[in-house]
Amino acid sequence: MKRWTAMRGWRPVLALAVGAGTFLGAAGPVAAARDQQVRESGAAASGYLNLHQCAYYASSLDDHFNTFVTPSGDGRYSTGTKHSATADTSAACGAGNGNHVPVPLLHGVNALNLGSGRYLNLQQCDYYRSAATDRFTTLVTPSGDGRYSTGTKVSNTRETTPTCGPGNGNHVPNPGLSGSLPLDLTSGSRLNLHQCVYYSERLKSHMTSVVPAPDKRYTTGTNISDTVDTRPSCGAGNGDYVLVPLLSAVKSIPLS
Repeated sequence: MKRWTAMRGWRPVLALAVGAGTFLGAAGPVAAARDQQVRESGAAASGYLNLHQCAYYASSLDDHFNTFVTPSGDGRYSTGTKHSATADTSAACGAGNGNHVPVPLLHGVNALNLGSGRYLNLQQCDYYRSAATDRFTTLVTPSGDGRYSTGTKVSNTRETTPTCGPGNGNHVPNPGLSGSLPLDLTSGSRLNLHQCVYYSERLKSHMTSVVPAPDKRYTTGTNISDTVDTRPSCGAGNGDYVLVPLLSAVKSIPLS
């Protein structure tokens, strides 16, 4: 300060310029490092993706199916899937249509902390009962029966193979319709969750697909982007199981 007083005609200006240059020089690498950390950790996303799984059946061993998104044409199979600042602890599910009724044992909710990693690993586990050609899908480990568990999680690792429970002996895993979709949370601002529901009139059986699996006839358009998807993108089925538009839907969910 004494030298500034002695040469106040230029010293303060020079000091200010040098100080500003030093500040900007330091801030540049810090900001770049922060941006890199965001890209690596997925921290651009925040809050919770509350993924609700709602299970319905016609009877205890016949025609199970699940919804994760409220169907576009039938709100009786609604779900509570949403983004929130808080973690949901119980599934919010519709009452069904009277023929297909809720199965609380197989309901579930997974409150996924979007800031905890770069990848949203959506894991779909399909289970199959050959005696009645009954099948159902889990994306969330059911609250009442961990034998149908899934590995859906947020992490810094891309998971390309699903981790599925063994089933209960009657319903067993079906690898052809099970899959893992690692979605980069830094690649967009919205999760477009596509739900594709199929029905076989011959077998009187529904099935649901949200994640692409080895059998591409039941593929879906689930993605992360900056675009709001408004129509579900679904495979055509295998000719026996055909798409049911009334029960299919897409929900575009903000990630922060």
